[in-house]
Amino acid sequence: MRSIWAVAKNTIKQALRMKVAVVFIVLLLVLLPVLGMTTTGDETLKGRLQTFVSYGLSLTSLLLCILTIIVSVYTVTSDIKHRQIYTVVTKPIRRYQFLLGKLFGIMMLDVILLALFSAFIYAYAVYMPKKYKADHKENPQVSNEITQVNNEFFTARAALVIPEIDVTREVNERYQELKGMDRLPDLPYEQIISELTEQAKVRKRTSNIGQKLIWEFDNVKPLTKSMFIRFKYDVAVTPPDMQVFGMWYAGDPNYVKYGQQPETPYYENILRHSVQTFHEIEFPANVVPKSGHLAIAFMNIYPNNTSIIFPDDGLAVLYKADTFTANFVRAVFLILFRLFFLACLGILASTFVSFPVAILMCLVLFSTAAISGFVIESFDSLSSDLNIFYSYSIKWMIRFLPQFDKFSPTEFIVSARLLSWSILARCAVSMVFIKSFILLALSFIIFRYREIAKIIV
Repeated sequence: MRSIWAVAKNTIKQALRMKVAVVFIVLLLVLLPVLGMTTTGDETLKGRLQTFVSYGLSLTSLLLCILTIIVSVYTVTSDIKHRQIYTVVTKPIRRYQFLLGKLFGIMMLDVILLALFSAFIYAYAVYMPKKYKADHKENPQVSNEITQVNNEFFTARAALVIPEIDVTREVNERYQELKGMDRLPDLPYEQIISELTEQAKVRKRTSNIGQKLIWEFDNVKPLTKSMFIRFKYDVAVTPPDMQVFGMWYAGDPNYVKYGQQPETPYYENILRHSVQTFHEIEFPANVVPKSGHLAIAFMNIYPNNTSIIFPDDGLAVLYKADTFTANFVRAVFLILFRLFFLACLGILASTFVSFPVAILMCLVLFSTAAISGFVIESFDSLSSDLNIFYSYSIKWMIRFLPQFDKFSPTEFIVSARLLSWSILARCAVSMVFIKSFILLALSFIIFRYREIAKIIV
């Protein structure tokens, strides 16, 4: 352990002597305060907080990821290139201990920098409402905005999402109808069924004028006085002012569906919102019946002159499940998992290729992981001939990469969505204990049998 610690300390010193490391640290020290002073978002307090935290965490994550790649590759390749490794391997230290020391040194530096910059982001976000209140104390809307950010930003809310809609029967009936009329398109059967399924699901999410859409949720147990409906509208015909009216209901299913007077309170309100933008409606939690069976409904009303469509992710019921601080800490851990994976990737690359090639390889894989969802979806839509080649060539490599875009820390924090310990544990197991361990094990094996010096007679 003493040998590993000695290599780790030397790695930190080596990293700090690198000009690129100093440049990245200075960039964060300068840019984060500038972001705090200049970000405005949509000119509301909530918009400013969301913009600052989103840009701040994204910038910190990006620069630390790139710094981790550069340092992890440079610290090994530089020692080999400048023959400094000769003075190390001749001492009583095994090669795997040398790599572990490099990894520990990189991660110690990452932990210090990540803790420093994330603490600044958190402190400034908490301080911003106080400064905003002091600067706009004569504005009567300030208290409303403070309440809004406490309910919609400084919290961690779990979401009740719409269950998957089963449209199998409707699709089969529609397929047989088209087949009987000899109107089936000249497409493969699977593609026809896929298109019919999507059309049927869109119809289930569409409200024509005067039509009510109803969603039901089970086992709803709110912990606070308020709950929220988060939604987004799409429309068949875009109105001139980009806004539509809607009648919203929440409460006992018998009231929402049949108009029966419920034993518990209910929520009913006509609201106007812009299309193609997420909005939130607050309603009292006491509308939830004792059974925990909650119904939410929307009716498309006059003066709208268009059908209103809810996209796949267009509606969720939110309720507070944890604090902003705990959620923020878990988001920082997500970034730390990324850094650990990239450090292992950089060390692996540095054990068998030169510095420029290793940097290029790591940056390509990092970029692919950052847009993995798009990459996987694009390759999966290839033609059957190309898909066979993809399945037996690079598919396993792309699937091996962690999905950075799927578990984005900023998406959880900005939308005040709960990043649960279970999600964090799954990320840790997948990204750290499985994928990073495989990379580290491969680096041990390659470095063990690598010829570091040649004997010339």
